[in-house]
Amino acid sequence: MKRLIASLLLLIGLAAPAAAQDRAEIERTMKRATTFMVEKVATNGGYVWSYLPDFSRRWGEIEATPTMVWVQPPGTATMGHLYLDAFHATGDEYYYRAAEAVAGALIAGQHRSGGWNYFIDFGGPAATKHWYETVGKNAWRMEEFQHYADNATFDDMGTSEAAQFLLRVYLEKRDPKFRMALDKAVNFVLESQYPIGGWPQRWPYDPNYPPYQSYITFNDDVAAENVKFLLMAYQHLGETRALDAITRGMNIYLLTQQGPPQPGWALQYTLDLKPAAARTYEPNALHTATSASNVEQLMDFYRITGDSRFLARIPEVLDWLDLVRLREPRQGRNFPTFVEIGTNRPIYVHRRGSNVVNGEYYWDYSPEATLGHYSAFRNIDVAKLRRQYDALKVMPVAEATKGSPLLSHDPKPLPRFFVTGGMTGSDLNAGSPKASTRELIRSLNAQGWWPTPLVATSNPYRGPGSATPSPGDYRTTHVGDATDTSPYTTDTPVIGISTSAYIANMARLIRTLQAEGR
Repeated sequence: MKRLIASLLLLIGLAAPAAAQDRAEIERTMKRATTFMVEKVATNGGYVWSYLPDFSRRWGEIEATPTMVWVQPPGTATMGHLYLDAFHATGDEYYYRAAEAVAGALIAGQHRSGGWNYFIDFGGPAATKHWYETVGKNAWRMEEFQHYADNATFDDMGTSEAAQFLLRVYLEKRDPKFRMALDKAVNFVLESQYPIGGWPQRWPYDPNYPPYQSYITFNDDVAAENVKFLLMAYQHLGETRALDAITRGMNIYLLTQQGPPQPGWALQYTLDLKPAAARTYEPNALHTATSASNVEQLMDFYRITGDSRFLARIPEVLDWLDLVRLREPRQGRNFPTFVEIGTNRPIYVHRRGSNVVNGEYYWDYSPEATLGHYSAFRNIDVAKLRRQYDALKVMPVAEATKGSPLLSHDPKPLPRFFVTGGMTGSDLNAGSPKASTRELIRSLNAQGWWPTPLVATSNPYRGPGSATPSPGDYRTTHVGDATDTSPYTTDTPVIGISTSAYIANMARLIRTLQAEGR
C-alpha cells in the first residue's frame, strides 16, 4: 500500500509541473506571435487581412496600400478584441498596450461624424481618392469600393465592431483618453438613426455615393448591431438617451415586415418603407436569409422586452419560408436567396461581360450559372426556428426576460472574451484552425508568424478595362479579366501572413488556457 501511495504521489507531483510547463509554452507562443504582429506587421497600430512575407503586397477585402489598415472585420478592431482577450487570459500588460495601440489607430481614423469607413488610409485624403479611382473603381464585383464618399458606413459591422471595441477598452481601466472617441461613436449611432427607427447604410449622406446609402438597411445586421451597441452603452455607460433609440430600432423590424401573403423582409427599404434594390446584384426582392435572421432578432427582442408584439407574426414568416423552399436543393442548399415580390417565384442574379467597364449584372428565373461571389441559394433551418418560437411562446415572461439588459436590476458585465476564432467576415483566407494546440505551437515559424496559404489574391491594378469583353466565361467566377481588381481564390496560393489565422490560432490557445483554469 505504501508503495502504491508513493507511486500516486509521484504521478501527482509530476503532473503539476507538466501542466505548468504546457501553460508556459502556450504563453510564450502567444507572446512571440503577438510581438511579431505588433512590431513588424502593424501600421500605426492597425492591420489589414493578409500580407506577403516581404510586405510587397497586402490585402483587406481588396488590395490595400502600405498606408492603409482595414476596419471591416476581421481587421483592426477584431485584433483589438483579441488583444484584450489575451490580456484577460494571461494578465500580461503587453496585450493591453497592444489593444491601446489598436484603439489609437481607430481613433486616428474615426470620421468626424463619429463612425468609420471600411478602412483607414494614413496617407491622407489624396491617397484615399487615388486608391478609389484605381484599385477600387476597377473591382467589378466590389461596388462599395467603386465610389469615394466622405462619410462612414454601418456595412459589414465595421463601425459597430470598432465602437464596441472602444467601449470595451475604455471600460477596462476607465482611461479618459478613449472617452471622447467613444462618445462620438455613441452620438454617431444616435444621430444617424431615422425617426421611424431604422438606420441608413452610410451616413451622413454624400451625393457622390449611390442612393442606396440612405436606405433603411438590414443587410449585414446593420439594425441589430446598432441596437446591440446601444444596449451596451445604456448598461455600461449609463446612456439613458439610448433607451428611445433602442425601442425605435427594435420596432423597425415590425414596421418593415411585409403583409400577407409574403410576410418576409427585404435587405433594405426606402424611407416610405418600400423594399428596394441596392448593389446591382441585389435586386428589389424579398430575402430569405434576412427574413430568417430577423425572426431570430424578434425572439431576442422579446427576451429583452417581454413585449409579445415581437412574437406575434413569427408563425407567418415561418409558414412563408416553408412555402418558398426549393423542391430540390441546389448546391446543397434548400432556399433561394431572392424571392420575387408579388409572385413568390425565386429569382436569380447573373452577370455578363468581363470587367467593370463592359460587364453588367441582371436577373431572371433561371438557376443555372448563378454568381460565384454572391450565393443564389441559402440553408435555413425553419424547424429549429419553430422549436425556438414554440419554447418562447409557452415560457413565463419572467423566465424569458431573465437577465434582460433593459429589465434586469443587475446587468451582466461585458464578456471577458469576445473572440471565438470564427469571426471570418468576408476574408476568403479565414477558417477555424484544425491543428491541435501542440501543432499550433510547433507551426509558429522562427520569425514569429504562422505560415498560411493565402488562397485569396487579386490582379494588381493595370488600368481601366476594355469596353470589349475579353474571351472567357466569367459568369460564375469571383474575378473577371486581367483588369478586374476583385479578390478571388486561387489554386496556387502563396504562403503569407494572415491576420485571421493569427486571430483564430490565438483564440484557440486562449481557450486552452481557460480550460486549464486560467
